Amino acid sequence: MSSNLILKKICDFCGNEFEAKTLFTRYCSHTCNRKHYKILKREKEIESVKAVKIIPVKEPIISNIGIQQKEFLSVEETATLLGASRRTIQRMISKGTLKVGKIGRRTIVKRLEIDKLFI
Repeated sequence: MSSNLILKKICDFCGNEFEAKTLFTRYCSHTCNRKHYKILKREKEIESVKAVKIIPVKEPIISNIGIQQKEFLSVEETATLLGASRRTIQRMISKGTLKVGKIGRRTIVKRLEIDKLFI
């Protein structure tokens, strides 16, 4: 695609004048081409991120009234009732601070054991 033509052009990236050997040359060097490409890609990525609509996630509403009336609670319900994480409840169980019962793979906590924590 080269020819004997030598055209004076201005680089699209740096603005310097250079001698182009083809009609389609836009940059004075491969470095300018690469830098301009990276800038264009970055701008395109920023635009695509701006176009994404962020939808807030609603947390499930767990009724404490139903939990307070139960005699036996799951680890998840115990965490909700105490305002702690599941991991904190599991740590309390492994330390022996909170006594639990097992039914198969399910771990249940007596409501009285939770009340004993605060006595």
